[in-house]
Amino acid sequence: MKLQISFDTHDLSYALDIAQQVYPHADILELGTSLIYAHGTKAVEEFRAAFNRSILLVDAKIVDRAKDSVTLFAEAGADWITVMAGTSRHVIHAACTTAHALNKKIMLDLVDASSPIQSALEAKNLGADALLFHQSSDERDLTTLLDQWDLIKGNASVPLFISAKIQRPTIDQIIALDPAGIVIGSSIVEANQPAEEAAFYYSLCNKK
Repeated sequence: MKLQISFDTHDLSYALDIAQQVYPHADILELGTSLIYAHGTKAVEEFRAAFNRSILLVDAKIVDRAKDSVTLFAEAGADWITVMAGTSRHVIHAACTTAHALNKKIMLDLVDASSPIQSALEAKNLGADALLFHQSSDERDLTTLLDQWDLIKGNASVPLFISAKIQRPTIDQIIALDPAGIVIGSSIVEANQPAEEAAFYYSLCNKK
């Protein structure tokens, strides 16, 4: 099970500082949407320079101009780029084709999918390399997410990651779902001891 740590802040210097503390305990470093909105490809370039051997995911949430957007972030140093499942199949396929030609990967975010199960079914044929079952940051209850998990996982033929405001009180519940990876942001990045928190979650992931 992979641990993906998300840096979803406007402050690039802060993100880089925390990343220096936690990267040994992360399989993937995610540049969150807020970081990309604030700093664009500069954020990707600086993360790539600082963490040359780390896997970087850019949460670009692409819905249009797929070829140009994927190329832009790939050339800046991203390994993975997110595309929204709610956009058209043409956009998703174009993103995946472009990414693969550049030896990069696409994670399809299900948060806006009109039918997450249908999107999960179609993901592999469209070229997606992984799915993100994503609880919106504005939602507070895990019930809906957990109710849908088995159906989506059962119809997914690519790795399925989960992002659900994961914290120590909920981590065992999330681990029990057996995702391919978990995405954690503020619980690590805003902790008093980020490295300690990252090591805690990383150790749990590596038991699976």
